[in-house]
Amino acid sequence: MSKILVSYFSASGVTKGVAEKISKAVSGDLFEIEPVEKYTQEDLDWTNQESRSSKEMKEGIKPKIVSKVSSLDQYDTICIGFPIWWYKEPTIIDEFLDENNMLGKKVYVFVTSGSSTIDSTYKSLKTNFPDLNFIDGKRFTGSEKEEDYKEWLV
Repeated sequence: MSKILVSYFSASGVTKGVAEKISKAVSGDLFEIEPVEKYTQEDLDWTNQESRSSKEMKEGIKPKIVSKVSSLDQYDTICIGFPIWWYKEPTIIDEFLDENNMLGKKVYVFVTSGSSTIDSTYKSLKTNFPDLNFIDGKRFTGSEKEEDYKEWLV
């Protein structure tokens, strides 16, 4: 039986809710990808080109993360969830992948977004981390049934 880690970054709580549902559905361990410096509403204002999130995305700034996953070697499947920012993963996800060796793991990506598809985000991850074994990527809304999450991780 494979052991699953459901890791997530959530700026507004939506992705956290989906991560918790996935974790429960597949009996996976939950890990929050938490920035050392928390995001404020002003930081997340994508309409302001000078906001923290805008600058991070434009300039490729990777925020520091509170902690690494302990004992990553115990997991064979890793789920990574996050909101889509500017049609790709937030740079904190790149930092998380840089800090945690996931070579040889099955990596599933889930995203939350009001309207963006996962296509460009998934392509970005596969381009930036070509050595990782990305199995599948999916956009969730949080209204899925438990079976939907289980079927995705087959």
